[in-house]
This record gives sequence, C-alpha cells and structure tokens, in this order.
Amino acid sequence: MSAHKTKRGTWLASFRYTTWDGIRKQKKKEGFKTRREALKYEQEFLKKASGNCDMALSSLVELYMSDCQSRLRPTSLITKQSIFDTHILPHLADLPINEITPAVIRQWQNSLLDKGFTDTYLKTINTQLSAVFNFAIKYYNIPSNPVVRCGPFGKKKAAEMQIWTVDEFKQFYEVLTRPQTKMAFELFFWTGVREGELLALTLNDFNFDTNRVFITKSYARLGNEDVIQAPKTPKGNRSIPVPNFVLEHLKEYVNMLYDYEPDERLFPYTKSFFAHEMRKNYEKAGVKKIRIHDLRHSYASMLIEQGCEPLLVAELMGHEKVSTTMETYSHLYPDKHDEVLKKLENLK
Repeated sequence: MSAHKTKRGTWLASFRYTTWDGIRKQKKKEGFKTRREALKYEQEFLKKASGNCDMALSSLVELYMSDCQSRLRPTSLITKQSIFDTHILPHLADLPINEITPAVIRQWQNSLLDKGFTDTYLKTINTQLSAVFNFAIKYYNIPSNPVVRCGPFGKKKAAEMQIWTVDEFKQFYEVLTRPQTKMAFELFFWTGVREGELLALTLNDFNFDTNRVFITKSYARLGNEDVIQAPKTPKGNRSIPVPNFVLEHLKEYVNMLYDYEPDERLFPYTKSFFAHEMRKNYEKAGVKKIRIHDLRHSYASMLIEQGCEPLLVAELMGHEKVSTTMETYSHLYPDKHDEVLKKLENLK
C-alpha cells in the first residue's frame, strides 16, 4: 500500500494491480483529505479487482452495473442506478458483501416498509438487490443470496387493475382541449402503445391504406438529450390495427402542425407532459384516477372483452411471452369450465 501527499495538500493513492486478463497496470487517484482515506480507497479497489468476498456492496454494485452496460438499454440502466442510489446504497453501501446476512436484509426491508411504497415498487427495489447478489454468486463465489433467503417481498402486480371503459375514456376525451393531448390519448387508448413508443411515432409509421401503425422504436429523455432506441423487447417491433376514426383525427392533427415533415416526431414532448395532462383533466371529467400506463391495460381488457385470444393480445401488446399476457389478464378471460363440462357430457 502506498499513499503520498501532493503539493496541493491532498493525498494520492498510487498502486499496481492485475486486470482480469493478466495485465499489470498502475492506478492513481488523488484528492483524498487524509492518508487513511487514500489507503482505504486502494484497499477497496484491490478487493473489487480480485473479486474478494469482503468487498463493500458499493463496489459490487459498480461491477454489476459495469457488466450491465452492454446488455441493457440506457433507460433501464438509469432506472437501476437510481434505485441503487436512492433505496439501497444509502443503507448498505459500506457493508462487506460476506457480512450482509438475511437478518441485515430483513432490517433493510423493514425500513422500506416504513416509507409507504406500493407493494409492486417494494418488489422492484428488492429484485434489484437480489440481482446483484445473483451476479456475485455466479462470478465472485458468494455462497448464497441473502435476499432470496428472506423470502418474497412486495408483490409482482397490484391487487386490483385500474382501467377505463370506453364510456369513461369518452368522458375524459370530451374535456381535453389541446389538439396534441386529444390525439395522443386517442392513440394510447385505441392502440395500447407504451409512452415511449408513442413519443417516438412519426407520420411515416402509419399506413393509412391498411389501417396500421408500425412500432419500431421508443423515445427516452436522458439528461438533456432526446434518445430514440429500440423497443423494450424484440416482440415490441409490431404492427397494430388503428380504427378509421382515429386515423381521420390524425390527418386533421398533422394538418395543424406548422412546417411538419413526415419523419419528425408527432409529439415532441416528454412523458411528464402527458402525465400532467392526465392529472389536470381526470377530475374535470369526473372519472376515476388511473395512470397513463393503465390505458394499456384498458386496451387489453377491451380486446379480451371483444373475444380476442391470448396469443393475439400478446402480439398486439408487444409482450415477449404469452405467459406474460395470461399472468396479467387471466382474470379477465371468461370461465369456460361449464362449456368444457357440457362438451364432455355430450360425448357420453
């Protein structure tokens, strides 16, 4: 271990280490207030580089996030990092990973329960920490996952799904005044697109002869930059039938846009704009409060009510697996046990 005081009065950590592919390198980092801080940094860095089980959780999270860089979309990376920074690292960052026991995890979970988060969000936070320990088991010889040993925490889906019926949507639609808001919410409700997918739409994505919209991209705002990326999953690339009346409204909307080109975004806004429009108008319309994402659920329930099979619903929703559709919407499908029983009786 070595630490040196610089001319500026701060401390410099300087040491050599071996990379994963056997190359010897030198590492330097300065700006530490004390020699102890510089040596602590060196010690933690070497633990992380060697995959030592007593590295701090914060070091393990850095390794995990680095591994995710080439595997996840930028928006997914930001969401993960935000959860770590907000809900996990403030409590567990300095603990060595081999000292994070199920009892420690349980105490951390109890602290989250006191904050009043929804059950689904609690599960999301818990799943992120569990993923880090699964990564450590696979690559850094951690014997077990203390998060898994604690058992389930939170819920995968809300107890009751919130949707709008066609009448409720029409009631909401009637109070909207901005053309861009009316058009966007029509597309949300009648096509079931995700927010990012709608915000990436251009006029070129619509085929007015076949009544189709082609979903091939998604919009996100990363810092101060607009980013167009691939859909959430491979099955997210899909075509969706669009009712004639919606396409007619779309033509009227485009004619109102000033100096618009067909390859430009139809809705040059961010997600916060439509969230604000939703909050501003649902009370005025006298309908129950739902999220914009619940308009996707409303679309799916409408398809099911019209007799669409799970495979078709999954295709139109862009679900990667039909099982996702069934897990989410199985309660909406009619109970056909009596129908099966009747058919069996007729075979007698």
